[in-house]
Amino acid sequence: MKIAIIGWGSLLWDPRELPREGIWQEDGPILKIEFSRVSRDCRLTLVVDENNGVEVKTRFVLSPRSDIEDAINDLRIREGTKKKWIGYADFKHDQDSLSYNPNQVNICENVKNWCRDKGFDAAVWTALLPNFFEETKLKFSVHNALKYIESLPKSADKNALKYIQNAPSEIVTPLRSKLIALKLIE
Repeated sequence: MKIAIIGWGSLLWDPRELPREGIWQEDGPILKIEFSRVSRDCRLTLVVDENNGVEVKTRFVLSPRSDIEDAINDLRIREGTKKKWIGYADFKHDQDSLSYNPNQVNICENVKNWCRDKGFDAAVWTALLPNFFEETKLKFSVHNALKYIESLPKSADKNALKYIQNAPSEIVTPLRSKLIALKLIE
C-alpha cells in the first residue's frame, strides 16, 4: 500500500523520529484548520475545526510503511496520543478511522477522494479535536484567543506565538492574520 501522512502543524517543522520518505509536499487535501486546541504546554495548536477553521491546503509526505496499522502507530508515537486520535482513510479498502472513533471530525471522504486523485491507497493524520472552550470556558474567537495568549506567563506567551509563527505560510487563519496585523508575529 502507498500511504500518505498529512500534516499542517508542528509535524512539518518538528517531525522528530516520525518515519517518512522524501520531503513534505504542498499539495495536500484542503481542510478547515484553526489554532483552536490548547496543548499541554498552553500553546494554541492547529487542528481540523469544522466550526472555526478556514479552508487551507495541507501538506503530505510518503510513509515508508505498507501497512496502515504501522503508519497509524508511527504517527501515534510522534504525537504522544492514543490510536483513537489518529485519523486514517483507506481508499483501497474503503475503510476509515470513524469506525473506531466516531467523535473525530469527519474528513474521511474528503481524504479518500484526495488519495484517489493523488494515487495513494490510504492516508493518516492527527485527529485531535478543538478544545478551546473546554480549556478556557470561552467560545473560540479571534478576540478570545488573543485574550488567552495575553493571559499566559511571558515564557508560555513566547512559546505560543513561536508555534503560530512556525506554521507554514499557507496556513492563514483569522487568528494568524490578526497576530500578523498586530505585529506579534511575522
